[in-house]
Amino acid sequence: MTVNVAITPPPVQVKIQKKIIAEFHLDAREALNGDIMIFDHKDIDIMYLKEQNKVVAFAKDLMSEAVYGAENRLMTFLRKKGIIAYDSIQGGNVYGSIEAQVLKSESVNLLRVTLKNISEWIESERPYFEAAEDYEQAIEDSLADPPNDETTPLGKVPQEAEKGSINQKGMHSPYYYGQYLYESNEPEVK
Repeated sequence: MTVNVAITPPPVQVKIQKKIIAEFHLDAREALNGDIMIFDHKDIDIMYLKEQNKVVAFAKDLMSEAVYGAENRLMTFLRKKGIIAYDSIQGGNVYGSIEAQVLKSESVNLLRVTLKNISEWIESERPYFEAAEDYEQAIEDSLADPPNDETTPLGKVPQEAEKGSINQKGMHSPYYYGQYLYESNEPEVK
């Protein structure tokens, strides 16, 4: 009696899942109602309103062209990344705010994707507001401790009869009658 054993290996199946891992850091807090408040930017504060599914940018202190420019750049960035609806960008109900509707998606977590893109935008802005802070610090340092070639030691200013570029001789009040003498070609009447 012969026994034949046929062993067929099971087919190998490999399932590759594309897992995207993203790490980012934000100075953010969660409000009592679950909205996310982001405070990383120098000029604006950003909020993600969960219930309304909106992104809103507010002026941090005073409304100015710099604030509006930052809000506009944020909304343009998010629009180009496909996060917000182009036709939903509008002024908010708070003075100087801009808001936009976040697009809906069934395949991704809207909160995570929105926060990740806001983080990318803040990182792209960081060199600009750090340069502005460095410039302000350099101006303050030059006023508090100026270089030697721009200063004169106390007590070393030489004395002169006249100083400065404005001539003090011949200056009279234009409102006091008779102070100016005008030369005339007409003969003097006696």
